[in-house]
Amino acid sequence: MSDIGSYSLLLALALSVYAFVAGFISLLFQNPVAALAGGRERAASDPSFSGLLRQNSERIGETARRAGIMVFAAVFVAAAALVIAAFSNDFSIAYIFHHSNRDLPAAYKFATLWSGQEGSLVFWALLLSGYGFVLRLRYKTDPRLFAYAGVVLAAVQVFFLALINFAANPFGLLQGPMRPDGTGLNPLLQYPEMVIHPPMLYLGYVGFTVPFAFALGALIMKYPGEKWIHITRRWTMVTWGFLTIGIFLGAHWAYSVLGWGGYWGWDPVENASLMPWLVGTAFLHSVMMQEKRGMLKVWNMWLVFAAFWLAILGTFLTRSGIISSVHAFAQSSIGDWFAYFLAITFAVFVYFFLKNKNHLHSEHKLESLMSRESSFLFNNLLFVLLCFTVLWGTWFPKISELVQGNKVTVGAPFYNRVAIPVALLLLILTAIGPLLAWRKTSFESLKRNFLWPTIGAVAVMVFLMITPAAWGSPFGLRPWLDISYFYSLMAIGLSVLVALTVASEFYRGGRVISEKTGQGMFASMVQLTHRNTRRYGGYIVHFGVVVVIIGLAGAAFNQDKEKEMAYGDKMEIGPYTLVCRSYTDEEFPNYAAEWAVLDVYKNGRQIDTLTPERRFYKASQQTSTMPFIRSTLNEDLYVVYEGLNQDTGHPILKAHLNPLVMWIWLGVWIIIGGTALALVPNAPAPMRMPSARTVESRANAAPVPTAGD
Repeated sequence: MSDIGSYSLLLALALSVYAFVAGFISLLFQNPVAALAGGRERAASDPSFSGLLRQNSERIGETARRAGIMVFAAVFVAAAALVIAAFSNDFSIAYIFHHSNRDLPAAYKFATLWSGQEGSLVFWALLLSGYGFVLRLRYKTDPRLFAYAGVVLAAVQVFFLALINFAANPFGLLQGPMRPDGTGLNPLLQYPEMVIHPPMLYLGYVGFTVPFAFALGALIMKYPGEKWIHITRRWTMVTWGFLTIGIFLGAHWAYSVLGWGGYWGWDPVENASLMPWLVGTAFLHSVMMQEKRGMLKVWNMWLVFAAFWLAILGTFLTRSGIISSVHAFAQSSIGDWFAYFLAITFAVFVYFFLKNKNHLHSEHKLESLMSRESSFLFNNLLFVLLCFTVLWGTWFPKISELVQGNKVTVGAPFYNRVAIPVALLLLILTAIGPLLAWRKTSFESLKRNFLWPTIGAVAVMVFLMITPAAWGSPFGLRPWLDISYFYSLMAIGLSVLVALTVASEFYRGGRVISEKTGQGMFASMVQLTHRNTRRYGGYIVHFGVVVVIIGLAGAAFNQDKEKEMAYGDKMEIGPYTLVCRSYTDEEFPNYAAEWAVLDVYKNGRQIDTLTPERRFYKASQQTSTMPFIRSTLNEDLYVVYEGLNQDTGHPILKAHLNPLVMWIWLGVWIIIGGTALALVPNAPAPMRMPSARTVESRANAAPVPTAGD
């Protein structure tokens, strides 16, 4: 397997180099006048080498396209060889020895492909070649634009495949005698979600290469019209959807495995995935201004580049060892490769931007602050501000070390001071945006459409303040005394405001269709959604976001308690009483486990039994917690087995009561559904058949033909 994988990666690199060089030559020597009368004959009469290239530029370009397609096959063989080596326990390969073992379950043996640095780079190259495979098959959409995008994509492929072949080859052999067993997969990765979380995250990271390839290609060739932006938007939506899934799967993994009771800690690697997501979200909003009004062309070009560049920067953060994180790979020399690549891509983009920026002039200007254009503009500025804050906080320890000589880290309070107010402002814009018209909106129109949603949101906020039992914790006037409670109340109120404006958009459109067709309101709203899937799919995404925000707002009411518990001991947290029934241990092939058995009582009645667990993995000699989480729509009861007190032999347990967490995961499903809907083509509007009376009147009005006709 080692030889097959190594040769496949070398072949993939050679094919990528050819796809880049041949594609570049094809575009360089394409003769624009060849398509004109006599142009092809003049090109054919040139006997020089450049003339020969000009004559055969289309054929050379076709060979470059086919070479790019074959890259996928070569990388696929290499990835398959690595997976087969894991399943066959080939510990002669150093990578397999360090990331697998004989008793590792099959699903995690497959996950070996991306569990370590070298394998994850092969997986990255596989996904990149897969995206290139699809792109090159769809070249007939616009052959010239796709040719430029293919050359840019091939250049990125050359970098990653050169990195794998010369600096991080996963098929290197283990020095010394053959080992009987491997050291095993990292215990933190032995969780079902880790079989799908990295692929989703990587599909998002890698996918931003395609919009960047189209954007840079369009910039180089001074692409006329807006067709390239339509193509780029769809690719970005797919990529954004994958990255969204990856981010929230990572949050759920952190919540379910790490045992700290949270799902987002502003860890540098979490931040690395958030930054391209924020910029990609900004682009998906501002792209509509370019499509509808021909505005923000320069801005959109930079947003596409920034999304790609930040995705590579995130990869640099996790692989360079420049930061410390539970998510990061070990320190290695490949960080220098990424640093040079980031510098080169930035220089190339800036060069072509400065050269061709006159081609990107806007066709219209902002006419009114009361317009949809202004809402998109402010929306973009807030997303970029939040992205810059995350970028600054992530890099601040390194910057402070360079400037002062010592690392100064920033924690959650730094990010929250900016992120929470910005998120609230974004919620306001999300509520107002759908009610604004293009160019200019009258104040009376905005007031009329905004009145009832505002009343509804204020009513919900007042209800929450005067009925503290609705939260299971004291509320009352505390929001006005504690900033976290105030933010929570505002987040919920504004989320309700957004939900009501989204509902009003569906209702107004459905009512118009219902009046014209006579069908029910629900059927009319379904038909409305099918007619404009992008718009109403976007509204569903917004609704999913507000559901997530409501879930996040519950964090202001989190409670936790820690206690050593012998048989029969009790712990009270919120409305729950935990009683320790027993604690025990057991041996499994891959790990040894010990856990406690806790009976849960509420209002004097037993409602559940929890079994939080702690595992010791034999191959890696590492421990991992498996919290037990009892989830309801209201709250999560989250219990962690922290280990035994060696002096008393009693288990130490920590309980968390986290309100509304399930709303986060429900909101993600709604976001995914809305994104998928927005990618579906619009259904054609049904043709209205003329009535019999109309047909008869038209027939009577028609002139009678004569023999001369």
